[in-house]
Amino acid sequence: MASESDDITEGGLVRPLFHLAWPIVVTQLLQVAYNVGDAFWLGRYSANAVGAVSLAFPIIFFFIAFGGGFNVAGSTLVAQYMGADSDGSAGKVAGQTLGFVVLVGTVLSVVGHFGSGPMLSLFPSDAATADEVVPLAADYMEIFFLGLPFMFGFLAFSALLRGYGDTRTPMRVMALTVVLNIVLDPLLVFGVGPIPALGIETALVPELGIEGAAIATLVARAVGGIVGVYVLFFTTTGPDVHLGHLAPDLGYVEDIVRIGIPSALEQSAGALAMVMLTVMIVTFEPSVIAAYGLGNRLISLVFLPAVGLGKATNTVVGQNLGAGNADRAEKAVKLAANVGAGVMFALAVVAAAVPEPIVEVFMATGTAEAAKTVEHASEYLRIRTVEFAFIGVFQVLVGAYRGAGNTKTAMAFSLVTLWLIRVPAVYLLAFETTLGATGIWVGVALGHIVGAIGAAAWFTRGTWKEAVIDSELTETTTDADAPVTED
Repeated sequence: MASESDDITEGGLVRPLFHLAWPIVVTQLLQVAYNVGDAFWLGRYSANAVGAVSLAFPIIFFFIAFGGGFNVAGSTLVAQYMGADSDGSAGKVAGQTLGFVVLVGTVLSVVGHFGSGPMLSLFPSDAATADEVVPLAADYMEIFFLGLPFMFGFLAFSALLRGYGDTRTPMRVMALTVVLNIVLDPLLVFGVGPIPALGIETALVPELGIEGAAIATLVARAVGGIVGVYVLFFTTTGPDVHLGHLAPDLGYVEDIVRIGIPSALEQSAGALAMVMLTVMIVTFEPSVIAAYGLGNRLISLVFLPAVGLGKATNTVVGQNLGAGNADRAEKAVKLAANVGAGVMFALAVVAAAVPEPIVEVFMATGTAEAAKTVEHASEYLRIRTVEFAFIGVFQVLVGAYRGAGNTKTAMAFSLVTLWLIRVPAVYLLAFETTLGATGIWVGVALGHIVGAIGAAAWFTRGTWKEAVIDSELTETTTDADAPVTED
């Protein structure tokens, strides 16, 4: 335990930032593999199955985003307690966070399972979609939402270990769940039929289609959640958590809610912004819609270094503020922002120079429609390279605000980026000018540019340099129960 925190609160900053960031990047790549695996097998099952998952995704993402906000609170509080050398308090707040997040996941699971049909009915659809795709989406969602408590348990485990300073253990557990999902997907989607050579006359596993993909995800997520909980409570990895820490303590719960609500609203608003942009973009021709989806998938991969640095900065800032090292926290943020901007700028140069070959790797060519999609997606990628360096800065600064416990500040800048800049800019440029599809690409890029400039200006005020824990109330014993207090 001591070595984890000492590396972060003492000595050089490059090593702890790198050691925290790279497993986060790998974990995000594994999440991409999760989604790609589902899309790969469902794509070979039926086009309607792929459409059903695409239809269900915005709703699923909204539920996960809302619940995930409370994990930010747990990660921040654990980091600050570890920086204050209070493993007992870190363990207590970890147990409280896990219990609270799983409870939220259970409530959302019930709402999602029984509300899948009504929620899907809110989406505009033609007759074919209503008759063929929507029922499949409802089948998928009803099963998927049953696994939400397990998913929330795993996400809480990952966030709490990150706050503690360990990002490798969640990466390993995530790898386990991805392998399990990849193995189960084809077996459950297509089934395993009779094998006469072995004397087996009936199907070993029935063909379940899209429901099979949902069950595979449920099982994999359940295993991840169970393993994560086991690691927290029954190994020496992470903060010192005991089963008794699950008993609700209103002092801790109040602070988890106070810090977590802004993050939950921030992430939910991001999900809604994605839905709003999709609603606008589906009014364009198919090649533009396809280019938008393809471009976003490519850019989501490019963003991974920035995301990793942002989450690493969250931990470094939290632990150093908890330790009373505000100056070191500021140096860490500046270092991470410079590295993030530099790495993202290098990626921007490559993407701007050769966008077409990059796009063509992920796009089957040979038809006029495919050629138009490649053309639009290449233009999208080239225009968005202008914001890459700003994304590196923005992710680091928002991570710093979260690590300090200033989740309201992080929420404010995210809302400005999405709802005051990106969504209105896309509407104005795409529909109120002659730019058309180009207006979409420019409008999307403007968000992070303005957001990063505003977040950097606010950072210079220095008002974020205070911890949200009261160091006088922290304890070093494993049964610490002192609540967190506001500044």
